[in-house]
Amino acid sequence: MAKSKTANESEPVIIKKYANRRLYNTETSSYITLDLLSQMTREGREFVVVDAKTGEDITHNVLTQIIMEEEQRGKNMLPVNFLRQLIAMYGDSMQSMVPQYLEASMDAFRKNQQQFQEAMKGAFGGGPLAEIAKRNMQMFEAAASAFGTGMPGVPGMPTPASAPAPVADESKDDEIAQLKAQLAALNAKIDKLS
Repeated sequence: MAKSKTANESEPVIIKKYANRRLYNTETSSYITLDLLSQMTREGREFVVVDAKTGEDITHNVLTQIIMEEEQRGKNMLPVNFLRQLIAMYGDSMQSMVPQYLEASMDAFRKNQQQFQEAMKGAFGGGPLAEIAKRNMQMFEAAASAFGTGMPGVPGMPTPASAPAPVADESKDDEIAQLKAQLAALNAKIDKLS
């Protein structure tokens, strides 16, 4: 297994590929698989794959092979139309610009993804959305208590067993007056919360 990269390690790991298609990690002195190279890539670990016999850098070919294997496993990320457009660019006068464009696009995508994740963390960790959620919960609790029904599991809410039992002798007019008073109290609490 590959060692995790530390801050002072700047040299990429050298992976040697032998004629029998086996990959050898020179850092850990062990044979590895394409799956492990894929994992190293996801972890941001830099590596270079060289042909063990010629010393030629074949990193591009191996990374392409990893993509092909991921695509064959049903983890399709490259739409057919995109692949067709990419193939059509080979031999085109714009071919030399495509790698830089794709790299810049992927960098922008990663930055946007990171900003979105940070925004989502901030939104639910004490930002304005957290305040709205807190106020909504308070209004829910106020509404539940105003109607006299307990909500088991809701903090600060009485359970139905502890709610006062209705008096059987009350007349319908008294009951309506009581409901109106509860509604007025609920409206007052809602006004106070907002």
